[in-house]
Amino acid sequence: MKDYYIYILASKRNGTLYIGVTNDLIKRIGEHKSGKIEGFTKKYEVHDLVYVERHGQIKYAIKREKQLKKWNREWKLALIEKENPEWKDLYDGLL
Repeated sequence: MKDYYIYILASKRNGTLYIGVTNDLIKRIGEHKSGKIEGFTKKYEVHDLVYVERHGQIKYAIKREKQLKKWNREWKLALIEKENPEWKDLYDGLL
């Protein structure tokens, strides 16, 4: 069974946020960090992995991604603070 990941990137603590979904978390975050992906994360330098959820089915991952994107900013910040109160970049722990 393949895993799917919802992730939140931040430019800094309480900074600009980006929410995405992928089935290859290490590769995808590496692409964001290296600037290979044109668009929002490159333009606003949103590269720190501050939150991750794992799901077993793509349909649930996509549903959760859409849900989180609709949340207000305060809820997103509270979610990150609950799981990662120091806003550490979690990427290095994946390698």
